[in-house]
Order: sequence, then C-alpha cells, then structure tokens
Amino acid sequence: MSCSYLRLDPTRICSSQDGVFGQSYSHCSYPSDHFDRLPDSLLLLIFNRIGDVKALGRCCAVSRRFQSIVSQVDNVVVRVDCVISDDDFSSASSSSDKSRSGFSNLFRMVLGGIVKPLQALGQFLGPKRVTSSGLGSASSSLSTSSLSVGREKDGESGQNGVTHHSPTQVLKNFNEIRFLRIELPSGELGIDDGILLKWRADFGSTLDNCVILGAASVVHAGSFSKNMQENGTDGFCSGNGAAADDSGSIPESFYTNGGLKLRVVWTISSLIAASARHYLLQPIIAEHKTLDNLVLTDADGQGMLCMNKDQLEELRVKPLSASTASKRTLVPALNMRLWYAPHLELPGGIILKGATLVAIHPSEQSMTKKEVSDGSWLSKAFEEPYATAAKMLVKRRTYCLEMNSF
Repeated sequence: MSCSYLRLDPTRICSSQDGVFGQSYSHCSYPSDHFDRLPDSLLLLIFNRIGDVKALGRCCAVSRRFQSIVSQVDNVVVRVDCVISDDDFSSASSSSDKSRSGFSNLFRMVLGGIVKPLQALGQFLGPKRVTSSGLGSASSSLSTSSLSVGREKDGESGQNGVTHHSPTQVLKNFNEIRFLRIELPSGELGIDDGILLKWRADFGSTLDNCVILGAASVVHAGSFSKNMQENGTDGFCSGNGAAADDSGSIPESFYTNGGLKLRVVWTISSLIAASARHYLLQPIIAEHKTLDNLVLTDADGQGMLCMNKDQLEELRVKPLSASTASKRTLVPALNMRLWYAPHLELPGGIILKGATLVAIHPSEQSMTKKEVSDGSWLSKAFEEPYATAAKMLVKRRTYCLEMNSF
C-alpha cells in the first residue's frame, strides 16, 4: 500500500494570494462573535432572566455593548452575602471615594446587609430574653443599622479587603428597574429551633397591613404519635399554653403561663423588623422611579416586606413618619385580630402546636367583615403548607386587640 503526502508551503498559506488555503487560514484566525448576530432586544431578555446583580456585574465587564444593555435590565435580584457594622461601613465608605464608579462596582462584589441592630432583635425570642425590658434595648439599638453593598478591590485593600457601597450606589446605573428583590442572608429574629415565625408586611408611606404566623413548635405526625404513646399525653407542654379542649376558645392557661406574652413579643419584634427594613429602602425608592414592585425578604423565609406600584408612589409623594433615633418607620396605632389553635394538623403530616395567626391593620384602616370572613388575603401571605394553616385558623374564634403607635 502506498501513501501520498501533501506538502503545504506556510509562506503560501499566509501570503496575500487569494488561494483557498489562504482564505481558510484567515477565517480560522479571526472567528466571528456569534453574540454580534443577536439583536439587543434578545440580549436584554436574556439578562432579565439572569436577574442576579453579581452575574450582571460580570456581564458588564465583557464588553461595552453588554454594559449598555445591562443598564436597561428591569428585573434585578440582590442577594446579600455578608453583615457589617456601621463602624465598618463608615470606615470603608471613606476609602471607597477612590474606587472606580459605574458598573465596575458590581464586578467581583460582596454584598453587605442589615447589621448588628437588627440582629439584636434576636434577643426578643432568644433564651432568657422574652421580657418587656428587652424590647426597649433592642429597639434603641436599631440606631446603628445600615444596609450596605461591598466590592472586593483588585490589588488594593480597604478594611478586610472590601470596599462597601450602599445599594443606591450599586444600582445607580440601572435605569429601567421595574422589579427589585433584595434577599438578606437570614431573618433578623433569632428564634429557638423548632419555633415557627413568619411574617409579611405591606407598606406605602407607612404600614398598610401585616400578617404573622407563629407556632410554639412544629412536629411531624409520626413523632407526635410516638410522644403520645411514651408519655401518655397529647404531646403538649404547659408552657405552650395548650389544652385538650379544641373548641376554638383560647384556654385560660394561655393567659397565665406566658403564652399570650410570647405572642405579643412575636408581634412587636416582627413589626420592628418590618419597619426597619422599610426605612432602609427609602434611598432606593427615591432613586428608581420606574419601580413597579419591590420585595425585601431573607434566605430563611422568615419575613417579607412588599411594596407595589401604588405604595411606592405614595412613599415618594408622602414622606414617611420616621423615628430618627432608631432609624425605622414609625408604626401607627393598630387594630389586630388573633386566631389560635392548640393543635393544628396540616396536609403532609405536619402538626403546629400553639398555632397563632395575627392580622394587623392601622386603626384608621380596619378590616371589613368580608375581609375577615374571606381570609384569602391572609393565606396569600404564605406559601404552602402555611397558607393552609392560615385558612384553617381564620375559621376559628376571633380575638381583637389594639396597640398604640411606637
């Protein structure tokens, strides 16, 4: 068998002659960028699907075209990574004046979050901290709270190698934001394992409504039955204010063993956390007038603050009433409705012990009987299975409470 060899002359391939090899070599050396074939509208659709502000910051570093298109993104998600104190924030801010502006602040950044003051709210529900005096100390400590965003500097270190920026600075070059979601690394309220506490609050220039769902403990049906067999009881301890009677009335022990006091602490601490989040959003809302929807939540799913287009516009037109000492929005006088069940079994075998639902409105915007009986807006505040829990609780006996502004 004979083999034939083709000898190529490199000088001929790379020469300016119009041979086939020359043309092929030229095309291989300079491949076309397929992104150039995509229209800006399609790229914008892709970037809107990305959403994450870190990923968008990296996209800005690719090209000037990407940078200009990213500025038109209308759906942005900011996930907070780290927590810093106000002392750290002030020190880092002074050194950030020399940093590069614009979208470069998004590239390789680390996000800062709600800090020490809101962490102090954990004292409300932490061991040995469920006292009325704890409320005052935690509220006053909010005065040092701040929401910040940081970026790791290349070749130059600020404090801990990170330069911090406010969310307003990080988002300032996004010109068309309509949907903004900010996610904190965790909920502000430090609660013991096994306790359920979730809240959702809607704000305009002040609180519009708030829904709180809590339970002294969450167990599964299997472990609940085992506890009954071993202890010969219904699985409840007196500290949770439980009783065998499930007629819909709150048992007397609920008032005497601290059950009601614990629910009041849950309510106040949730309202303080919500009002502090609302206060910190002011600069972003003022800067981004295209916003239609804003959500500030946390990775634990503990609390969610929501503002729709009308509520956002209300805040721009009507300044909020703020407590400058505690850096939070003042909570108006409130009317509250409370529903309680010592034992609530949900689909999937989940059992809530000492389940409590609290619906809150400003006194001048009290709920109508239709809203109370319907209960759909209450269940929509939570995802399953807790939406079902809200629907079940609202069918029970209603207890009314009032709370002064604070």
